[in-house]
Amino acid sequence: MTQAARIDLTACDREPIHIAGSVQPHGFLLVLEPPSLTVVQASANAPVEAAVGTSLDAAFPHLAAIVRRHLDEPGPQTGASYLRTVTLTSDAARLTYEVAAHWVDGLVVLELEEVDAAATDLGLDVLTPRLRSFVERLHAAHDIEELCHLVAQDIRAVTGLDRALVYRFDRDWHGTVLAEDGNGALPSYLDLRFPASDIPAQARELYRRNRMRIIPDAGYAPVPILPAATPSGKPLDLSQSVLRSVSPVHVEYMRNMGTMASMSVSILIDGALWGLISCHNAQPRRVPLHARNACDVLAQIFALQLSARERGAQAEQRLALGQVQARLLGFMAEEDSFVDGLLKHPDDVLALVNASGAAVVTADRCRLMGATPEEHDVRAMYDWLSARGDTDDVFVSEALSETIPGAAAYADRASGLLAISISKKYASYILWFRPEVVRTVKWGGNPVKPAVPDPEGGPDRLHPRKSFEIWKETVQGRSLPWSVTEVEAAGDLRTSVLGIVLRRAEELAAMSEELQRSNKELEAFSYSVSHDLRAPFRHIVGYSNLLKTREGANLSDKGRHYVETIIEAAASAGTLVDNLLTFSQMGRHALNKVSGEMGPLVDEVRRKVEPDIAPGRTVRWEIGPLGRVHADPFMLRLVIENLLSNAVKYTRDSPEAVVEVGRLPPKDGEAVFFVRDNGVGFDMAYVDKLFGVFQRLHRVEEFEGTGIGLANVRRIVERHGGRTWAEGRLGEGATFTFTLPLREDAR
Repeated sequence: MTQAARIDLTACDREPIHIAGSVQPHGFLLVLEPPSLTVVQASANAPVEAAVGTSLDAAFPHLAAIVRRHLDEPGPQTGASYLRTVTLTSDAARLTYEVAAHWVDGLVVLELEEVDAAATDLGLDVLTPRLRSFVERLHAAHDIEELCHLVAQDIRAVTGLDRALVYRFDRDWHGTVLAEDGNGALPSYLDLRFPASDIPAQARELYRRNRMRIIPDAGYAPVPILPAATPSGKPLDLSQSVLRSVSPVHVEYMRNMGTMASMSVSILIDGALWGLISCHNAQPRRVPLHARNACDVLAQIFALQLSARERGAQAEQRLALGQVQARLLGFMAEEDSFVDGLLKHPDDVLALVNASGAAVVTADRCRLMGATPEEHDVRAMYDWLSARGDTDDVFVSEALSETIPGAAAYADRASGLLAISISKKYASYILWFRPEVVRTVKWGGNPVKPAVPDPEGGPDRLHPRKSFEIWKETVQGRSLPWSVTEVEAAGDLRTSVLGIVLRRAEELAAMSEELQRSNKELEAFSYSVSHDLRAPFRHIVGYSNLLKTREGANLSDKGRHYVETIIEAAASAGTLVDNLLTFSQMGRHALNKVSGEMGPLVDEVRRKVEPDIAPGRTVRWEIGPLGRVHADPFMLRLVIENLLSNAVKYTRDSPEAVVEVGRLPPKDGEAVFFVRDNGVGFDMAYVDKLFGVFQRLHRVEEFEGTGIGLANVRRIVERHGGRTWAEGRLGEGATFTFTLPLREDAR
């Protein structure tokens, strides 16, 4: 297809039908400039007395007086207003017209529609009982389909046309005939679907702005408006016009349908176009103004009742879903994590939006409920949603395979997706799924419009289809649509979840403040106690040594044993106090971070540790490239010293001790270091105790120590913003790993 042809195929959507530049011939149009009411534009069939440049007062004084009274009336100047019926005598004839007027850009557009002498005029005495009966029957209707059938019956009875259809738009602007009333002169279109292209976007906008459109004869010849532009130089906007000429494509569409006359009345709910009441006749036929006005009233009453029914149904659904949401809110509030409240009550999670499956997905966890795709498929959805960036907090789709690549593979479980974001900072979602519902749609003819070659050699032109025979299509890959109420329920749950998370965050913040205060008090207490106890323990050790040295000869063997026990216990207690003092100082010491090489620091600590190795022991050091690091060198030295000392201590029973120090590839912006040995190891069941204060996994008789060294390691690393963990196996050694945040110069 050529570029020119592609452009022409989209012409329907761009056709400026509101500035058609012509009117239908069953009346004429005058454009008047107030206050003089000078004619500045006129349709070509206007009486010669009202030629452009003349005054309406001079041409038709009686009509001018009616127009001036209308202009003097207060009220909004929007939409066409019926003024009255007048009879005009001109050189050509004496005719009766129904007069309507509306404003466009400061000009008065006057339209005079000929009264059809052959048409039956329905007066108020006939229409009022029908309107009253219609209202009573609307109240008695059981459902929306019955409401639609009632309005179709009454509209056809008022107009006398061959067929009346009630036509509803869906979300994609395809229309479905919900109700029909006819006399058999035209084929039935009940339950048929018509594509959105039959009524393009700009035509739908006109239906929204002007509720009534009438075409008495599809075989009419358009009457041009002269001159083509208003005094401002713009084409005349005919959006509110009664006589506006319609698109040639639409006229061809009517002829292909076998209808020569039509009338449409818009159904508006809250200002939005819900659907149309579309009437047709096999032969040309005019619908009198009084009958059209009655149809307009019927349509508005119908729209009010329809809106009330839909609002009532939505209110019932909101109430039911609100009860489910209240239960979920209670369950979430009872748990430490709101996710547990959801996972323990999957039936309510699914019932909240009438889904068949659900998932709660975060960066590290994926929890599934009900009928869902596989976890890796749900993960792919999560990645796609996360990559969308700062978009709506609620995502809705009933045709997931049209949005997410590969989604067709699990359409039987998830053709529909409703997702809510529950965290802006950390991508987290609750997802609901609906399965594919395969259904057959009956179209009013093939909805694909072909491009027909132009016999004059121009670009291919888009023509309406000629056949309206039932054309069936099997629709796959789509779920039942999510209702407005269900989407709102999901959004309300999101708000509730965020409220719970915020409340928990506030509680944790308060606990954190209290904990920080308590920690500071404890640090001050431990510092004071450990500092004050150092001297007494030194005195005990010192005086015990004096007693042993000077009075040892006078003591019995048991007495000397007692003195040595006192010295050993006091020295051990002194060491414990020193370590406790160091631990308490870790929180009081200000960090002084600098960038430097890690290798020299480890080598320095290794040389410090080696003199304490017992003679005859073999220790093999394996120290790999360690690179640069950004940290406090004094505190980092304590970390290395504790880890290397432990490695040497816990490998003393190995024939050849191997202590390895290395650096792993960076991960998540952190430098990763490890110290590994082949010593006694530990049982991973007790790994959580390793870094606690005074926690030991081996008896003091086997390996000396106070149980504070690893606690110091963790505290120092965490103050730097890093993490610590350990892995080990009994008899096979242990690996201690810690991380430090990276800077650009330490990568």
